[in-house]
Amino acid sequence: MNSVCPLGRKPRNTSPYFAIAGGDPPRPRLRQVASWLLAALLACFAPGAVATATDKAPANAASAAAADPLLATMQAELSRAKTDLAKSDTPPYYLSYTVYDQDQIVIAGAYGGLLTNTAVKRRSADVTMRVGGPALDNTHGQSRQSGMTSGTLPLENDADATARVLWELTDRAYKRAAPAFLNVKTNTAVRAEEEDKSPDFSKEDAKVHVGEKLTPPPFDRAAWEGEIRRLSGAFRKYADVYFASVFLQVSAASSRIVSSEGAMITIPSASTRLVIEAQTRADDGMDLLRVETFQAPSAKGLPSETELNAKIEKMAADLKALRTAPVAEPYAGPALLSGRAAAVFFHEVLGHRLEGHRQRDEEEGQTFTKKVGQEVLPTFLSVADDPTIRELDGVELSGTYEYDNEGVPAQRVEVIQNGVLKNFLMSRMPIKGFDKSNGHGRNQPGLMPTGRQGNLIVSSSQSFPEAQMREKLIEEVKKQGKPYGLYFDDIQGGFTLTRRSLPQAFQVLPVIVYKVYADGRPDELVRGVDIVGTPLAALTRIIATGDKQHVFNGVCGAESGSVPVSAVAPAMLFSEMEVQKRAHERERPPILPAPGLENTASSKDAGNKTEVKP
Repeated sequence: MNSVCPLGRKPRNTSPYFAIAGGDPPRPRLRQVASWLLAALLACFAPGAVATATDKAPANAASAAAADPLLATMQAELSRAKTDLAKSDTPPYYLSYTVYDQDQIVIAGAYGGLLTNTAVKRRSADVTMRVGGPALDNTHGQSRQSGMTSGTLPLENDADATARVLWELTDRAYKRAAPAFLNVKTNTAVRAEEEDKSPDFSKEDAKVHVGEKLTPPPFDRAAWEGEIRRLSGAFRKYADVYFASVFLQVSAASSRIVSSEGAMITIPSASTRLVIEAQTRADDGMDLLRVETFQAPSAKGLPSETELNAKIEKMAADLKALRTAPVAEPYAGPALLSGRAAAVFFHEVLGHRLEGHRQRDEEEGQTFTKKVGQEVLPTFLSVADDPTIRELDGVELSGTYEYDNEGVPAQRVEVIQNGVLKNFLMSRMPIKGFDKSNGHGRNQPGLMPTGRQGNLIVSSSQSFPEAQMREKLIEEVKKQGKPYGLYFDDIQGGFTLTRRSLPQAFQVLPVIVYKVYADGRPDELVRGVDIVGTPLAALTRIIATGDKQHVFNGVCGAESGSVPVSAVAPAMLFSEMEVQKRAHERERPPILPAPGLENTASSKDAGNKTEVKP
């Protein structure tokens, strides 16, 4: 399974990354990243990115439906379908409708001009159909996606038009699920017995929850069009920057869920996300990328234009320095990850392996499946996933939601306590020893939910002031007799391989890396290095942490699509970390100087200048 997962840090100082959970990682060309970022912004526009409503639910489902014409139509059509399909030879035992209302404005600019300036309003529906019974149904094993059928609904609350589309989607869903269940029964009869014989669906209490109707915060579109032009135009003076863009996404959304179990849930949400991207290429053909992401409930919460321009200046300076930085050599030794880098590291290396469905799928590596009650981290580290927390130290968290996509209330899960594995992130797919959901069933519209991360939080009982962490690194370098250690300040991306047919390994892609010398020489910026390793070994080599937690916000992609997430961690010192040289293309930098820089001596010289000549 290949997926793209940009993850950004907290508002005012963030950095996204791309993560893979599953199979072989792609090797994107630099320009592709821009389109992936925009696609991820659109994909993550699912309710729950920033939960803003309060619970003012009507007394019961009947009054909730009466107050919402669309909800009433969904409930009526679901009741009719449930009654009629009950007469079939293989009736469904579970049926649900989820309707997503999505309103967004997307403005994208490059070098002072607008690439995209659009407002989008759409309404879609997911029909979940389960045939058979909770113990065995059509979604069993590799047939899981047979439980989901999706389509587009009319925008207006026209009851007849909406009911007609839901009827057609329900018909398609049943015609897909019924034969899939027959295939599942046949395969179960002829194949070897599975090790995990858990049911396919857990029993949960049906909830009625109607969030307060959300009033979208004011947004001055014309003013932001001007600001996007100015921000993107600031890159014109930097010859080192070969491609740059600025994306703004303003979203207001809601989801409505009704099910044959009696659930009725409505959740509104709103969020604003700004992404600034800049790219360059070294003389040896290595592509280099800097991305900054800022997120807030509304546009008013974003940094000021002055702050953003300062960030752009820093990004350009980083790219200039990276172009001429030496390429790092393979290395194994002490390393220090900043809080930002450590948060990404834990999300990728540990978090994906704690998702419930990976413990049951016999094609998965099942790294931690049989380690419940065992020590998997140093005893001073604990890990929780808590989607109920809205902010940490004043920073809004992306992975916050009230209910998951299966209608189960969000819950804090203590996954690892004092180094000992205690739990997994569960959807309504049970696994051996864990038969209930803990509110982590999440999905992108159109895909079946699986257990996913929300707000993954790493805490430590053995911490030191952040200012001392560099000295701790140097002490470890000297102790091991190494000439230098590595400091990873920022991360561009990463992926992890979780399939059993592949090595159980990870690869994290840093972008800002320094050699920290034991003999007192100044730190040296290097490029072209990837962190590699296997999770069981790497996670046990953490020997100290900083005393301040750092937040990353963004979007994570895996089997159930792109969902908003946060990762929180302190800076971490590793006794040993292995790095390798990064593979890269050999395409030359631009032959011609950029427009407005024709007076430079050559394109190569232009690459070493940062200001336009008068």
